[in-house]
Amino acid sequence: MVDLRNPDEREPELAPRPAGIATVRAPQDPIGTPFYEQWTKIDNLASPLYYPAMLVEHPEPVVTAVRAIANAAPGCVVFHCASGKDRTGLLALVLLTLAGAAPDEIIADYLLTYDRLKQQYDELGVRDQLTAVTEHLAARNTTIEASLTSTIASLTMPDFLLGNGLSDTELAALHARLTI
Repeated sequence: MVDLRNPDEREPELAPRPAGIATVRAPQDPIGTPFYEQWTKIDNLASPLYYPAMLVEHPEPVVTAVRAIANAAPGCVVFHCASGKDRTGLLALVLLTLAGAAPDEIIADYLLTYDRLKQQYDELGVRDQLTAVTEHLAARNTTIEASLTSTIASLTMPDFLLGNGLSDTELAALHARLTI
């Protein structure tokens, strides 16, 4: 399991995990950086708008999470953040791009999150997030689809991962895991 949350978001685990399940902590938010301060004001790191800047300015957290997946013991690997949309969405986009998924498949995968989280947000009395993010991006003259498409188009694989420290051996292991 790869936990993408920041240390202050984690709660103590009350139930023991079954033997053989390890957790790797790979926080994605570059807290304390000018990037984090800027994007917290722009979109609270809660839309795909920040993805391209994150990949350029702070690729290390993303590559750390990718490395954890590549180096995981055989079997399933789960990765998550607090809601499974933003940090998880960026990591999924990177992995799906590497795996050769088409942009429309990656976008559809990202949009599924809104459907799956709707009931939870409704129960919490939180505004519909798809509407909120759509309006936020529209105010910046873009859409979720356009933002994701732009990020996917700019992401050259596997050069992005190799150029940011992933080894050839880790890339091979990742390819094997993603194409099984």
